[in-house]
Amino acid sequence: MPSAAGSLYDISADLLNGTRLSLSNFRGHVLLVVNTASQCGFTPQYGALEAIYAQFRERGFDVLGFPCNQFGAQEPGTAGDIGQFCQRNYGVSFPMFAKIEVNGPATHPLFQLLKAARPSFLGIERIKWNFTKFLIDRTGYVVSRHSPNEDPLKLRPEIEALLNQQ
Repeated sequence: MPSAAGSLYDISADLLNGTRLSLSNFRGHVLLVVNTASQCGFTPQYGALEAIYAQFRERGFDVLGFPCNQFGAQEPGTAGDIGQFCQRNYGVSFPMFAKIEVNGPATHPLFQLLKAARPSFLGIERIKWNFTKFLIDRTGYVVSRHSPNEDPLKLRPEIEALLNQQ
């Protein structure tokens, strides 16, 4: 998957606790990468994301949450605030990363790669809003991009199919 950002597995990001994590740790896993926010109309999707993570994690599936404050300032909190909110309200146990930017000159390398690999309708790379979802297969190939209003639970058949591929 060529891109200016290189391989998915060459990218690192900080977790909410400040620990730097290489995405190479997820090599061989099916991933759902989501830009998130705590004060968004789509925030209840955290519950669905946690449900599919719980359902499939033992089979090599991970949800990776990337908080972003670029859309209506809907993620204004600190890393501690975000972690507490996600745990208290939705029992989030999947990896949550530090706030990043998904559009503009400071776009995180992961989202540069994701947007280049799977532009939205009409070839637009820009992320439209919080809870845009990217599904990635076990080889690091970006399989699909899903809009913020798409219910994560509807991705189960696609996730299941990717998990069944060897």
